[in-house]
Amino acid sequence: MPKIAVASTGMNNIWAPWRTAYIELKPSDRTKCFLCAKLKEKKDSKNLIIKRGKNCFAVLNLYPYNAGHLLIAPNRHKANLEDLSPLEMQELFSLMLEMKKALTKTIKPEGFNIGFNLGDIAGAGLTSHLHLHLVPRWKGDTNFMPVVGATKVMPKSLDSLCKELRRNISGNH
Repeated sequence: MPKIAVASTGMNNIWAPWRTAYIELKPSDRTKCFLCAKLKEKKDSKNLIIKRGKNCFAVLNLYPYNAGHLLIAPNRHKANLEDLSPLEMQELFSLMLEMKKALTKTIKPEGFNIGFNLGDIAGAGLTSHLHLHLVPRWKGDTNFMPVVGATKVMPKSLDSLCKELRRNISGNH
């Protein structure tokens, strides 16, 4: 069993090998748009893309606030809501509703947080490519682990959740 190290912030650390690739990037590569890179690769399973639309797509967040945390973004690299076309805006919200239904069917959350972090000061980790957060919530999901233990528990792997969500989106049965 690996030891849990206590960081100077008082936050417990748990081994998270998927972050190594990010940590080892050169600083200039960390600012590249991961959303555009995922779209360009066309490796949807590897990149955890749940669905591609004509103008927008949905992808699982690699560093989720909760299990099933999705990002829904326009295909075009745009930072501001006002830069989206009416069709992009419509598809963004239609895709959000479709993903909400798929998450409800797949993991049965009791509620959702839905929103945008616009700008660095608002908490956006990627400020140059607008994306909507769709975060499933359950009563007690903020329990003793994150509050007292400063540790978040994810009950399902991203790969298995990606496969389940794809099976549960509209038109895929």
